[in-house]
Amino acid sequence: MTGPTGRRERKKAQTRRSLAEAALQLFLDRGYDQVGVKDVADAADVSVTTLFKHFPSKEALVFDQDDDREAALVAAVRDRAPGQSIPQALCAHVLRTLTKKDDPRFAEFLRMVEDTPALRDYAHRMWMRHEEAVARAVAQEIGAPENDAACAALAHFALETRALAGRYADPRRAVEEVFGLLERGWAGVRAGG
Repeated sequence: MTGPTGRRERKKAQTRRSLAEAALQLFLDRGYDQVGVKDVADAADVSVTTLFKHFPSKEALVFDQDDDREAALVAAVRDRAPGQSIPQALCAHVLRTLTKKDDPRFAEFLRMVEDTPALRDYAHRMWMRHEEAVARAVAQEIGAPENDAACAALAHFALETRALAGRYADPRRAVEEVFGLLERGWAGVRAGG
């Protein structure tokens, strides 16, 4: 089962979607700092109390799909192609997160996040909170102890690459360069282990 099946669950999911869509539309049209949570609640035709039942903060309204990110990161490690190294698989995943061709407003969304310090910081914290899950997946894949320092380092630096790439005119090239470095280091760790 991929979605809510009961009426109550479907209604909650629809309310959450409506809030996220209204928030994104308002934030892109007016600017994040010019929109309050009451504006979002009004646009979605719910109370502010209902909004906070679905989203713990204003920043969370911008990043509605965070729950899927951890599963996708872990899958990048576990479901990689035969012969593909873990750093290569994580690189491919990070590059996919930098481009979203199916949404014409994605570039506008990325600009809004980068231009709004609160959103930029929140996005970074939300991304980095998956570090332990990625480290565990890496450790499981190579048969290392769950708290292996090399696995933790790979997870940390792989995830940190996305924020680092945003500082460069060509983020894709920056990601590829950093992962090239991680690949060489990881190959050395694996050869020594």
